[in-house]
Amino acid sequence: MQIIRFLLLSILLLEPFFNIVQAVGCDDVDSSSCYQLGPLLNASSKKYDVLHDVLGQPERYRVQVLYTQIDRKQDHQIVFSYYQYGLDESRYFYPASTVKLPVSLLALQWLAQQNLPDLDKNTTMLTKSSHPSQTAALTDHTAKDKLPTIAQYIKKILLVSDNDGYNRLYELLGQQYINTQLNEKGLSTTVINHRLSLPLQESEQRQYNAITFVDNANQPIKTLPARSSEQRYINPSNPLLGKAHMADNKRVLAPMDFTEKNRFSVTDYTGVLQRIFFPKLFNPEQQFAISEQDRQFIIRYMGLVPSASDYPSYNETDFPANYAKFLLVGGDAQPLPEHLRIFNKSGWAYGHAIDGAYIVDTKNNIEFLVVAVIYANENDTLNDDTYQLDEIAKPFMRQLGQLLYERELKRPRAAAADLSQFKNLAIN
Repeated sequence: MQIIRFLLLSILLLEPFFNIVQAVGCDDVDSSSCYQLGPLLNASSKKYDVLHDVLGQPERYRVQVLYTQIDRKQDHQIVFSYYQYGLDESRYFYPASTVKLPVSLLALQWLAQQNLPDLDKNTTMLTKSSHPSQTAALTDHTAKDKLPTIAQYIKKILLVSDNDGYNRLYELLGQQYINTQLNEKGLSTTVINHRLSLPLQESEQRQYNAITFVDNANQPIKTLPARSSEQRYINPSNPLLGKAHMADNKRVLAPMDFTEKNRFSVTDYTGVLQRIFFPKLFNPEQQFAISEQDRQFIIRYMGLVPSASDYPSYNETDFPANYAKFLLVGGDAQPLPEHLRIFNKSGWAYGHAIDGAYIVDTKNNIEFLVVAVIYANENDTLNDDTYQLDEIAKPFMRQLGQLLYERELKRPRAAAADLSQFKNLAIN
């Protein structure tokens, strides 16, 4: 199969004996120029029954996929090749919990920018209630010492997609910092403008709690007053979804307005994953400005299964290994093979299921990136909690991941990838 490769600028010598081709994705070129994934998907084995059914109804399921093939050359270059299906930046989808990943990265970046010796991700973070619509967070029962920290919030976010953890980081950073920083990094088709699972007015989403970081003696290290944002970060296309929606326990026969909801495009999500796992492919101003230790912290908890964590602690019955992992292993509870690493962040809400992952097979030296979204909402009614996550979305994601994984097993490579760092990273 012919492979179209996108190479941007010249090869950069970024460290001794390690050349990297700078990243470029379908957001940097006309999406029609990306290699089409459709022929591969449509020619797949009939054993992928859900995949075939979904692809046969594109308007119903609104699938978007961006698959990134990774090749490491003999001269140590890294080359990305892009394959897209249904990629359309103008077609809005609700990103659900996937926005928690860039916000987690920005929280670590914000910490680094404070440049205070006693302030890090393990410093106690006390959140106060500054308005009637807000809540305080002075303790955290999931932490060993029962105290909230940025590290603990991120762990819960990446392990089980905890909403409160995200909301606390959102309140710390505020809309202006989040959106300005993402835009400056070249992630320009993302809008993050609200907490999750809290019924607040748009103006209340722009009000942020007072926060104090304290040391072990409960003495303040850094204090943030109650703050607010004047600028509104909204979706300029005023997206409307569905034929009906629920509001105040009543069915409204009109689409739901997502103008004031979060947005996180498939291409931007791919860019975030690339910045995590291949940061040196980007100029410094496009990277998340975090330490190598914090980057490894993010990677570890993206791959860790919930039951392998001590604090926070999760039982395997309620939170199986594949609890929040849809691509390749989504569906009924199952363990992950020892040689497989899935570093991901998924989300599901308003009929949408999204997953983005860097998938690594340490036994067969396989690595690839994939971000996918599907709309599984048979009655096309929003906010009624009647979606086909288990019946359609998860099986689709599983079969999509399996198909791409099988392709990766078979395709030739100029040079073997050194994935030993992931082999030694315990996830179970």
